[in-house]
Amino acid sequence: MESDPPPGGGPAARRGVLHLLGDLLFPPGPGGSGNPHGALPPLLIVLTFVSGLVDAVSFLGLDHVFVANMTGNVAFLGFALAGYGELSAGASALALGAFLAGALIAGRLRRRARPAGLAGPLVAVQAVLVGAALATREGGGGQLAVIAVLALGMGLQNGVVHRLAVPDLTTTVVTRALAGLAVDRWGPASLRRLVTVVTLLAGALTGGVLTLDHGPRPTLVLALVLLLAVALAATRAARPRPGPAS
Repeated sequence: MESDPPPGGGPAARRGVLHLLGDLLFPPGPGGSGNPHGALPPLLIVLTFVSGLVDAVSFLGLDHVFVANMTGNVAFLGFALAGYGELSAGASALALGAFLAGALIAGRLRRRARPAGLAGPLVAVQAVLVGAALATREGGGGQLAVIAVLALGMGLQNGVVHRLAVPDLTTTVVTRALAGLAVDRWGPASLRRLVTVVTLLAGALTGGVLTLDHGPRPTLVLALVLLLAVALAATRAARPRPGPAS
């Protein structure tokens, strides 16, 4: 007589969809070691999509400035200082300063804490900041205030991502990912890099269509919803799992 399957559908089901997606991005190596990052990789992919959304808002809907992609923003600052009238040196400098402030906070906060345990709370704070940016804009606040709040949130995101140090999933930078795709042989890292590039493109495309057709509001609302979902999932994933019953 066959025994009933264990509740929850077995070990694979108990690990959850996020862990299984993480296994696709970090498959077992030659030594048999599996995905060491748990549910974090797919959550970082969602944050990459959010980066494309908020940069679409800041560039298309605000003052032609980036709040997530600081490489482009540094170049914009140089162009503005050179006299290009379509760009604002003040807005670019403000975004840079707020971004650095957010990253500094994420880097200094509870240095001895596990980075995975900080991911959920810090992404939740980022969601609050995106909500504050939305409220500021809807309330008639100035563009500079919205830029500062969004860049502060993206600095927090990049700070926690830096501390997590998940290979190839930086959530904002694709230059090295593209170079790696061209230089290295195809492998698991190539898949992660390709997913990062495609996801950032998809976020920028989605944010661009929404912002150009309907204004920044729906784009920021979508970013807020995704951040709240990531914060909840990251918090749940960081909880210690109970061991098997004796």
